[in-house]
Amino acid sequence: MSATVHVLPVAEPPRPVREERRSTVRLTRRGRVVVFAFALVVLFGIALIGARVAFAAGDGDDAGFRGTGSAAHTMVVGDGDTLWDISAEAIEGTDASIREMEQTIKELNSLESSMLVAGQTLIIPTAP
Repeated sequence: MSATVHVLPVAEPPRPVREERRSTVRLTRRGRVVVFAFALVVLFGIALIGARVAFAAGDGDDAGFRGTGSAAHTMVVGDGDTLWDISAEAIEGTDASIREMEQTIKELNSLESSMLVAGQTLIIPTAP
């Protein structure tokens, strides 16, 4: 009795299935520099806005203006109001000059000219 033995080929073990990478972003050196520069610009912008807000909050005090310790009040410009008239009213009863008061009001409110707009809010110092 003779037995025939058939040798079957051995199957290779299954290979691990590679997971497909979804979307990996690969940046070149130039791309990284651009992203870094953009982030710096955004941070700088946020810092500027924060600084403006912080300084604007400090300007709202009527108790003293520009750190001089003098008292001041605010007023809303009406139709027909001029800086000369407002300055004249501010110095009533004092020896101060209208021109000096006008210049002080311009400096306090960062005005480039004497032109006023109805509805504009001005900081008016109290004359000594």
